Amino acid sequence: MKARNVLLVGPMGAGKSTIGRLLAAKLCYEFVDTDHVIEDKTGADIAWIFDVEGEQGFREREHQCLKDLVAQHNVVLATGGGIVLREDNRSLLAAADAVVYLRAGVEQLLARTSKDKKRPLLQVDDPRAKILSLLEERAPLYESVADYCIDTDGLNPKSTVQSILKLLQA
Repeated sequence: MKARNVLLVGPMGAGKSTIGRLLAAKLCYEFVDTDHVIEDKTGADIAWIFDVEGEQGFREREHQCLKDLVAQHNVVLATGGGIVLREDNRSLLAAADAVVYLRAGVEQLLARTSKDKKRPLLQVDDPRAKILSLLEERAPLYESVADYCIDTDGLNPKSTVQSILKLLQA
């Protein structure tokens, strides 16, 4: 049986957007990225929203976006790395059809995010320490909502998609 929706959770740099696009194509689903929806609705990028509204303002927008998107059908949804911080978001995620936690190690996350200046939480003196801190806080939350966990270290996006498809068909 096919899931109505597949939601991807995990830290920034885990590959949610890249893998989500490929997975959506394989399933013939629509691909949606919560960050892109928020940017489209506000006409501003995430970094600007963080600057002007703070993280709380962004998280409120993110919650509304998630609430709207989980009600849709045939969607592969890439969520923001911090979406699990709110209890009401975790409830929405936990009730979803299929939630896949894309896990990645610190080295992998650092390599994937090092040149990206659009990640407000990583614009710090020690991005490695920040990633470690975020993982420590969020990994248990990702695990609490996930139906499936996939380690993406050493896997290319296509292999990761194949792994997800096998899990969904099992």
